[in-house]
Amino acid sequence: MTVYTLPDLDYDYSALAPYIAPEIMELHHSKHHAAYVAGANTALEKLAEARASGDFSNISKLEKDLAFNLGGHINHSVFWKNMTPAGGGQPTGPLAQAIEQDFSGFAAFQQHFNQTALSLQGSGWAILAWDALSGRLNVHQLYDQQGNLPAAQIPLLQLDMWEHAFYLQYRNVKADYVQAWWNVVNWDDVAARHQRALTQTAGLL
Repeated sequence: MTVYTLPDLDYDYSALAPYIAPEIMELHHSKHHAAYVAGANTALEKLAEARASGDFSNISKLEKDLAFNLGGHINHSVFWKNMTPAGGGQPTGPLAQAIEQDFSGFAAFQQHFNQTALSLQGSGWAILAWDALSGRLNVHQLYDQQGNLPAAQIPLLQLDMWEHAFYLQYRNVKADYVQAWWNVVNWDDVAARHQRALTQTAGLL
């Protein structure tokens, strides 16, 4: 059975400092993300056992466990790629044009994204996504790791707003964390995801 694995980072744990502290990066990647990978694989094993035995009495819990842990694995896998030590600035090319069209400019988009992140109730993510149905960009709040994101939304840019992502460095001042994070955004990665979404979803829905 295919299993999920913890991806390596493209940079050292200290590479995003001073914006994200090395201690946060190490705990976040090697402990929190690793726990989601282990949880997803455990859920897969138990689902396989249920199929083999024909006992599906626990199926609701197992499906929820898989959704939560796989959501954590996918979200973090995008998050790491969305950041780089040489990040920051603004996007260019087709992505910049799409942001201009769908949000009336980068400044308006950034403010929208910031407020989406800061107004999350509890734990979750702020996400810039490509809507494969309408062919436009949307900004979403994602609760926990898997809740309430509409179907056909392809994540391009994700910001982790769980406390483990910032509390050791920024305490409860979420706005400082969000503002600092823009300095490490990897717009090349976001643009590449946007381009793949354009080509892979053309005529899909």
